[in-house]
Amino acid sequence: MKLPSILILSLLLIATSLHAAEEGFKNLFNGKDLTGWDGNPELWSVEDGAITGKTTGPEQLSYNQFLIWRGGEVKNFELRVKVKQSGNNTGIQYRSAEIPENGKWSIGGYQCDVHPTPANNAMVYDERGRGIIVKNGQSVVIDPQGQQWVVAERDPVTVDVAEWNEYTIIAQGNHLIHKLNGKVTIDLVDHEDKERELSGLLAFQIHRGPAMVVQIKDVMFKELPDGGVIPFAKSNIPSDAQMVHKPAPKGPKGAPAKGKANPKAKAKPKGAPQAAAPAKKPARPAEVGPAIGENKATPVDRIKALEGFKVELLYSVPGGDQGSWVSLCSDDKGRIYACDQYGDLYRFNAPAAGQALKEADVKKVPVNIRA
Repeated sequence: MKLPSILILSLLLIATSLHAAEEGFKNLFNGKDLTGWDGNPELWSVEDGAITGKTTGPEQLSYNQFLIWRGGEVKNFELRVKVKQSGNNTGIQYRSAEIPENGKWSIGGYQCDVHPTPANNAMVYDERGRGIIVKNGQSVVIDPQGQQWVVAERDPVTVDVAEWNEYTIIAQGNHLIHKLNGKVTIDLVDHEDKERELSGLLAFQIHRGPAMVVQIKDVMFKELPDGGVIPFAKSNIPSDAQMVHKPAPKGPKGAPAKGKANPKAKAKPKGAPQAAAPAKKPARPAEVGPAIGENKATPVDRIKALEGFKVELLYSVPGGDQGSWVSLCSDDKGRIYACDQYGDLYRFNAPAAGQALKEADVKKVPVNIRA
């Protein structure tokens, strides 16, 4: 009597495989070994039919490393991959370039972040480049001068990253879309010609820092037709769009600039002077958004708090001068320390209730903690 059940299961598996094939997808991982992939054998293996990356703690790695797909560069494509991770964060790297001067298996370029913080999960991060570009819940247009504009917002897609989730990346020209379990997390149109990537390598990240485990399976890839670059003239930046980053950020602190898939990338080194104003659009008032060089924190009314608790905005970190703060702690004197993504350390005294910080209140600590 078990034969029909086995037959039904076999038919379902065949139907699933045929459906994927009909859609034009191919699996880049054979489920058995790392054939076609290149990475540090001390970090990467196959366990329980999944690509598995593990680290043992902060002292193991001095820089982020990657498992690189050696099947060639990717350009326009759709990628669907199931990921779960614990202990740190990881990412799916695409349209990227190797940076041998930083170390073996080092990569820079677009990344779909896999992060326990909802706002950062399935966002766009430019590894060794522009940093955070689009957060979960945002639609962003980057103008030709590199100014980032949030043109629409939605509720972030939230999941437990310790469980299996499907991440989707759709890259068509300069238009990028990320999805999490089928729901759109970000929409980006990138007009910054000398910083964007239109082709490059595909890879998975193992992050330096706390011990972590990441597992990856069902790496389904479909090539899309060439083209798809949207001209800036056809991008709609509404008058109430939020300016979130200055167009000429300082180069990575203590780190080499990333390699670029685009050969024109060397024409403008990081930190080179450029125009400070966004490209002109006829209907755009000059006063839209905060001052150039500032970031603006998430509005308080968009943050959910437990009953009896209140959220106050203390400080919007000026990313061009103080980076992107990724960790906070306090000392025995009640002072708060913040570390940015490139290893600089800042210190400030907690303001009184109802008071906010000024940029002058935040002091840089003369120590660089980047390994």
